[in-house]
Amino acid sequence: MSLAESILGNPELIGQVAQHFGLGRNEARAGVEALLPGLARGLERNAARPGGLESLLGALRSGGHDRYLDEPHTLGEPSTRADGNAILGHVFGSKDVSRNVAGRAARASGLDGSVLKQMLPIVAAMAMGALSKQQGAGGTVADARSAGGGSAMDALTSFLDADRDGSVLDDVLNLAQKFL
Repeated sequence: MSLAESILGNPELIGQVAQHFGLGRNEARAGVEALLPGLARGLERNAARPGGLESLLGALRSGGHDRYLDEPHTLGEPSTRADGNAILGHVFGSKDVSRNVAGRAARASGLDGSVLKQMLPIVAAMAMGALSKQQGAGGTVADARSAGGGSAMDALTSFLDADRDGSVLDDVLNLAQKFL
């Protein structure tokens, strides 16, 4: 299951995002869909840097991020926003990059950019939750490293890019078409 499927396929998550930001479900889904490609690319780039994959694996092991998918009501808590902002700091390294991701998502979705800037840390937390659950459910990221059957980077890319064409954007767009 891809990152987009893990998040967008969970109606409780989308409902919580909608409720928290005062959006309709379709608007919340559009916002999450528009933010995921930039976030997924950032995760992939960050993991590809020297030490980046180890840092990501460490965060997945110790961060308790799976709670965001197991307990969607936690998405509205201030601690979730704080955790999401910390994730964004590691993934993007700069608030300017986060602003650019939100700006592109606003153009793609038609939603207000200020709402998407506020939504981005929540989506980052959900993305780490999805990666954490994937690691725990089959350990695709960690197991790939220990099994020697491919690199952990290959496993992460596979999770982010379901059709393995080198782009996560089309995966999110294809999934969006299924829901619309």
